[in-house]
Amino acid sequence: MPGSGVKIMAKNQKAHHEYFIDETFEAGIELVGTEVKSIRAGTLSLKEAWCQIKDGEMWIRQMHIAPYEKGNIFNKDPLRPRRLLLHKRETMRLYGKVRQDGYSIIPLAVYLKNSRVKVEIALCRGKKLYDKREDAARADAKRQMDRAMKERNH
Repeated sequence: MPGSGVKIMAKNQKAHHEYFIDETFEAGIELVGTEVKSIRAGTLSLKEAWCQIKDGEMWIRQMHIAPYEKGNIFNKDPLRPRRLLLHKRETMRLYGKVRQDGYSIIPLAVYLKNSRVKVEIALCRGKKLYDKREDAARADAKRQMDRAMKERNH
């Protein structure tokens, strides 16, 4: 996860529930001017976003960036595909994993790092329903233990 000097603009809350996250990467993103202003205002969503590798380039799709209010004619389509900036070697390694092992590439967060917009993407495997139930049961058990410890200490 991003460290100091970083301001998180959006997180994909469902990603940890829906997927096992194996590896994370930091990527730059190709934007037009009004999109950057809109991101700084915090008007973006990663809910339905996913990544695709096409012609050796990584693209983020279904990431919604609301049109900038003062942007008039310069605003672009809020759901347009946007190119992610990764090293060619990283892109090709991810492509190999996605092709063979049934992995997906999911954006986890969009953040500002030294005034640049960055996207944290992850190599993920989808969870089955029983995995989700297991995680929920584990979280519930932890919550109960924490509550019991708190009551015991008071």
